[in-house]
Amino acid sequence: MARPIIVWDIDDVLNNLMAEWFHEFREKNQVSAAYHDLRRNPPCAELGISLDFYLESLDEFRREKMLQLSPQAETLAWFEACGAAYRHIALTAVPFDFASYSAQWLFKYYGNWFREYHFVPSPRGNDTIIAYDESKGDVLKRLGKVDLFIDDNEKNTARAAGLGIRSITFPRPWNKAREGSVTESLNAIKLYLG
Repeated sequence: MARPIIVWDIDDVLNNLMAEWFHEFREKNQVSAAYHDLRRNPPCAELGISLDFYLESLDEFRREKMLQLSPQAETLAWFEACGAAYRHIALTAVPFDFASYSAQWLFKYYGNWFREYHFVPSPRGNDTIIAYDESKGDVLKRLGKVDLFIDDNEKNTARAAGLGIRSITFPRPWNKAREGSVTESLNAIKLYLG
């Protein structure tokens, strides 16, 4: 019997990239906002910074810290307990220059379960790369049969739902699932897929 296929976002689902970046940024810049108060991603308005400044800061963090990020503990525990019952595909939006960091991080912590890594390049001003897919929805459409999609971005989960793919919006402060818990989201996988 074929295993159900789950497509996972990486940042802020398999890891806590935004939280880790935010805590370092907050310390360096003496920001008074708290992580749980962030209602947008990117959080430029809450932090009083420009999008360019945010992207530069996040990219610097990726360059220096991505490979040391810990996996999201509850998600990793779920994989250890239940991961073998499903097939897993990673689908992330990351700048081209950091896709190799992202892939290396994924296979370091979750390589026992993942065999596919896909990314949609997050645009940066100096990019001259060939554009194949414009969104995660384009990749999901190209992949074909996907049983479940998990992402922290509601636009992405809505696009997946529009393709007929069941979706879970992973709870983060900037989305409507924020009142839920990571454990509830992970438990929903079994409800959706058996």
